[in-house]
This record gives sequence, structure tokens and C-alpha cells, in this order.
Amino acid sequence: MTKHLVIVESPAKAKTIEKYLGSDYVVKSSIGHIRGLPSKNGSIDVTNDFKPKFEVDPDKKKVIAELKAAAKSSTDVLLASDEDREGEAIAWHVAEVLKLDPKTTKRIVFHEITKNALDEAVKNPRTIDMHLVEAQQARQSLDYLVGFELSPVLWRKVRAGLSAGRVQSVAVRLVVEREAQIDAHVPESTFKLTADFILPDGTILPATSSRKFANVDEIRVVLEAYKSSTFTVSSIAKKPGTRKPGAPFTTSTLQQEASSKLGYSPRNTMQLAQRLYESGHITYMRTDSLNLSKQALGAMGDFITTTYGVKYHHLRTYKSKSVSAQEAHEAIRPTNVHIEFAGADEQQKKLYNLIWRRTLASQMASAQLENTTVTITASSSAESLTAKGQAVIFDGFLKVYGRSSDDTLLPVLSQNETLALQAAEALENLSRGPARYTEATLVRQLEEMGIGRPSTYASTINTIQTRGYVERGDLEGIKKTVQKLRLEQGVITETNEPFMYGRDTNKLFPTDTGKVVTDFLVKHFTEVMDYGFTKEIEEELDQIALAKKQRVTVLRDFYTSFHKLVDNSASISRAEATQARHLGNDPKTGQPVYARFGRFGPMLQRGEQGDEPKPEFAPLPTGRKIETVTFDEALEMFKLPRLVGHTNDGKEIKANIGRFGPYIVVDKLFVSIKPLDPHTITLDEARKLYTAKLKTEAEKNIADFGDGVKVLNGRFGPYITDGKKNAKIPKDTDPKSITHEQAKSILEATPATKKRPFRRRISK
Repeated sequence: MTKHLVIVESPAKAKTIEKYLGSDYVVKSSIGHIRGLPSKNGSIDVTNDFKPKFEVDPDKKKVIAELKAAAKSSTDVLLASDEDREGEAIAWHVAEVLKLDPKTTKRIVFHEITKNALDEAVKNPRTIDMHLVEAQQARQSLDYLVGFELSPVLWRKVRAGLSAGRVQSVAVRLVVEREAQIDAHVPESTFKLTADFILPDGTILPATSSRKFANVDEIRVVLEAYKSSTFTVSSIAKKPGTRKPGAPFTTSTLQQEASSKLGYSPRNTMQLAQRLYESGHITYMRTDSLNLSKQALGAMGDFITTTYGVKYHHLRTYKSKSVSAQEAHEAIRPTNVHIEFAGADEQQKKLYNLIWRRTLASQMASAQLENTTVTITASSSAESLTAKGQAVIFDGFLKVYGRSSDDTLLPVLSQNETLALQAAEALENLSRGPARYTEATLVRQLEEMGIGRPSTYASTINTIQTRGYVERGDLEGIKKTVQKLRLEQGVITETNEPFMYGRDTNKLFPTDTGKVVTDFLVKHFTEVMDYGFTKEIEEELDQIALAKKQRVTVLRDFYTSFHKLVDNSASISRAEATQARHLGNDPKTGQPVYARFGRFGPMLQRGEQGDEPKPEFAPLPTGRKIETVTFDEALEMFKLPRLVGHTNDGKEIKANIGRFGPYIVVDKLFVSIKPLDPHTITLDEARKLYTAKLKTEAEKNIADFGDGVKVLNGRFGPYITDGKKNAKIPKDTDPKSITHEQAKSILEATPATKKRPFRRRISK
């Protein structure tokens, strides 16, 4: 008979643990949660102390049967799921389903999957911490109640299919409000003065003015004075400085640094970290603790001293901003400091090495720097210039974590030295509003505000994108010109330089849906959307985990006020919820014209819902919003679709604007006409675009077998498709020679691909 059964939540984790435990142990996986709240109303009994009605996942019945059989043939069972609240809840559900007594069943936890950690955990088992389980269930219940009571309100008042979430809706609000701040920003023009001095050995010394100039007249005065000036090094100031290493990684700081250094999304970072943890390479990756174990500190100290020398070691301890009961008790660190690279693939290896370097650096000496500031004065102007440099005297932790790109060495200069001006230049700069969020900076903002928990940030940010409230994309910006003044060889030239104002890359933008839903929720569900209230809820969940508050009390206090808001929402008009704005009445029909939010975003409506004839709809003009479109602009849009004329063979050509911009349509063939205007496009222009599209379509179709199976030319070469699945054509096969049977065979042999989130180019 097997002596011990160990149950974990991950098959990969089970495989790693089996390597360290002896033959007296069998390790099985529950493959995550085995029970959950059904996705239907009533799964939380609000009249019976908010009792959750859990159901076994139908897909887990086979897993449960295997676990039950293994438990029966074992002397005892050790529940070894992750050590946070979610892991504690998994352990409790397993105990409930297997009919194990939570008060006596052994529960083991460990921060890392190593032999020493496992041996220590097995020697010191505990029982299931019901306070952690209660805290997890409280969070689950809160999220369920908000989702199942608030989402239907959005369906009735805004649009079917929308959803709301206790943390996700607040995260969307942050993105929406940031965009509003950017839209409200009025650019201010300033000039920054720079100069290049050429030294006797040919070295170029760049310098800048310490202030910004308000207008071009101020700059002209300075440059005119510089024409006849002699430039002198009036002072050289050197100050010592230090640069300290950062603390070891927590969940959120790992996500931020992996985004900055490696370009990984928070979701990808957590998936990679999960694999590294389950393989035994790093400690548990869901933590907000900055603590490092004595054993780890000792091992790192020995490694640093041996590898780099005694002067590089500096024992450091870090204090966490907040230590919540749900999190692990160590920061994220490598389990073996002697291993610099680890992981099953290149992405894992890069993330592991980042963790290794950050952890090691946290126990190393500060870098010693020398900051130099050179002041350069002009004989005919009061406007001085400064050149700044920084030299690394002792690299300390930088030996491991790398130097900053800001490090600049200045050439050797002496006081009162005369410098030769090569050129001075002033470029106009237009100020920008606050920066849009990236996924990483949104993580940082959520953490700083105490909204949600670091372990949930990756899934939250993924959810608000997949549900269409936020998009990640690029902003092309607006073409503008700025003034540039340049003094060179005694001559001042003034030019206008083109540039793209507001250009952004890989940022988070709120969608129209996100804006409308956020405005509606902020106005009518203020408490749920309040940042301070959301933070207080997280603190109350921590109090439950610490046995200082009761789950039922927290849920009742929240639900009493929340449910009143849901009841009161019945009186909200749909027009108000969709931000319908009455622009005026059509002079020909007398019907009202509205700009409002519809199923596919902002749109125009002529006529009232329920009236006869039925209302007509049109898109907003390009670049306009609900709050900015004018009545005259709206009337023009109702002139679409416009009959442009006919093709040479008599088919109608109509111009219109759709979700993806202006187009013409002939039969069922749509042709983009960007950047032309559907109101003014000529018949000749339309015919040329249509002919070009026909040619492209003809070249695209290599073969059409009539049942949906086609051989097409794509962006990346020929391929086979049936409309649902695409398949590559073998390199040694001529696409034109493929038969119907061959095409079907290649399609059948090609596995279905999972849909991946896409990046969209945003235009404003």
C-alpha cells in the first residue's frame, strides 16, 4: 500500500515534486480548481448568509475519480497546492470532494520546489487555514455579485453582451480618465536651447540651457547675442553620488520590469514565471513580500564574495509596503543562485536571468558615482549653458544588473577655458498631456492605489482588452510643424520642421464602449467605481484572512448598498445611458437627429425608436465624437450611401462610410477609398479603384473548388482555406497543381489555431 498521497494543482508541479520525494510518495494533480460557482444567477444565496453553491466541474469528474481511488489506497493525504488564498481554496475544495476532514488533513506549503523546501514542508504540516479560504470565497462572492447583478443593467440600458467587474471596471476607468486628461490638454509652445562646442582635439561637447523659452522672440535675442560672444568655462562642479540597487521582485515589479526590459506583457510574464516555478527554478511568483530567507541571503552573500569580491557584497533587507495575509513570505528569487540561466525555452531563460540579476543585485554594494556639471557663460548674453556628465567610480551592483544609458563621460576641461561654438539651436516643443498607460504602468498604478491584488493584475488587464473596453495599439499622431532656429558660422536660419504630434506606441486606449460604460457606471454606481472604496474592500478581504473580520459581515455591508443602486437603476433612461445627444430636427422630415452610442459604437440616429417609419442610422464623420459632431455634419451623413454612378457593365457604385472607414461597394464587393471622401469621390476615381480591386481579387484566387475550399494568394504566400481554417502549402508543391482532394487532405492534417489577441492601430 502506498504510504502518502500528495495532491497539487498543476501536472507540471507534480512532475517536479516527484523528483524530490521518495518512492513512498505518489503525487497527483487536481489540474486547478475542481469545483466552482456555476455561471448562473443564484449561485450565491444572498438570503442565507451569502452561502456559495459550488458545483463540481464536469470536466474534472475523471480527475476526481482518480484522486478518490488514490486516496483510498494511501495511508494519508497531503494537500500541497500553492500557498496563497487561491491555493488554500483549492486544497479545501479537494478535501470537501474527497470527504477529507479539513481539521485533520495535512496541508503542506513551500515557497520553492526544492528538496530542502519539500523535506521541511513534509516535516511541518499544518491544516487548512479556513480564514484564507473565507477570504478567497469573499472575493469570489463579491466579484460574482457585481458581475451577475450589474452586467444585466448594462444589457438593458446600454447594449446586450456587456459585462462589469469589481476590479476590471475600475481599471477601465483609469484608462478612460487618462484619455480624457490627454484630450483636455492644450499644447503649450516652448523652445529649448542647445549648443555644440568643438574642442581642440575635435571632440564635441553638447550643452543645454537650464530654462525653457516662452516664445521665438526670446530665442532670437539670445542667438543674436551669441553671434558675438566668447564662451568660457566659468565653473566645474563635481559631486559624489550613489545609486542603490532595486529590491528583489514582487509580482507587480516583475511584470513592470519584464515589460520594460524584455517587452513581455503581464500575462505572458506570469505564464513564464509559473513554468519556472513549477520546474523548481524560482520561488513562488505570486507575492508582494520583499523578504528573502536567511538561507538565500547566506548563499547569495557567499556567491557574490567568491565571484566578484568582498567589496561587492552588501547585506540588505527590504520592508514591504504592505504584507497581506494572502501572499507568499518571500520575494521572487532563483532557488539556486549558482545557476545564471534556466528554463525550457528562450523566453523562460530571459525572464529567469532577469530575476537572477535583480535578486543578486539587491545584495550588492551601491554604485559610487561622480556627477560633473560644467557651466558655460557667454560674454554678450546672460544666458548660460550647462554640460552634465556622470562617471562610475565603483560599479557595485551595476556589474550584475547593467549600467544605465544615462551614463555620460565629459571630456577633460579646465576653468576659464575658452570654447569654440560650433552651432547653437532652438527647437520648438509642444507640450503633451499625461502619458497613456502601458500594461506595465497600469499595473503600477493599480498597485499604488491598492486596487485588486498583484496576483490578479495580469488577468484583469487581459480581460478588459478581450471584452473590448480597452485596446492596445499605436497612435499615428497629427501632422504639425514647429519652428527651428539655428546659429552656425555667424548666421541664424529659421525653418519650419514637420513632425507627428501625439504619436504613441504600444499604449492602452479606451474604446467607445469602454468610455460609455465607464461614464454610466461612474454616474449611477459611484460607490462601486470609487477608487477609495475599492481599496477599502481589498483591505477588508485582508482582515478576513487575518480573522479580524467575518466574511458574512463584509458581504452584507457591501451588498446592502450595492443592491439599492441596482434597484434604482430601473429609472435610468436608455437615452441617458447611451449618451444620446439631440442635435436638432431634420428640416425636411421634422424627425429628431441624435448622436448616440449604439451596438457598434458611436453613431447618428434620425427618428425615434418605435416610431414609423423606423429610425435611420449613420456613422459619425471621421474624427468626430458624440460630444463634438454638429447638426450640419450629421445631416450630411444621412445623404449616404451615395450613388456615385455605374460600372462599365451597368452595376451601381455606392459610396458610404463603415466601421473601418470610407468605401465603395459594387454588388457585394467592398473597396476602401481612403483617404477620399464618399461625398465627393468622382465616378472616374471610383471606377479606377474598383478595377484595381477586381485585379487584386483575381490574382488572389488560384483555385476555387466550389464547396468553400480555395487556394489563395496571401500576404505571406499561397495557402489553402475552407473559410474556418488556413493551411500552409508544402514548399515542394505547386499551388496551381493542387487538386480538390489534396486541398482537403492538407486542411485535415493542419491543427486548428487558437485565436490570439491583436494589436490595433488607433486613429484619433
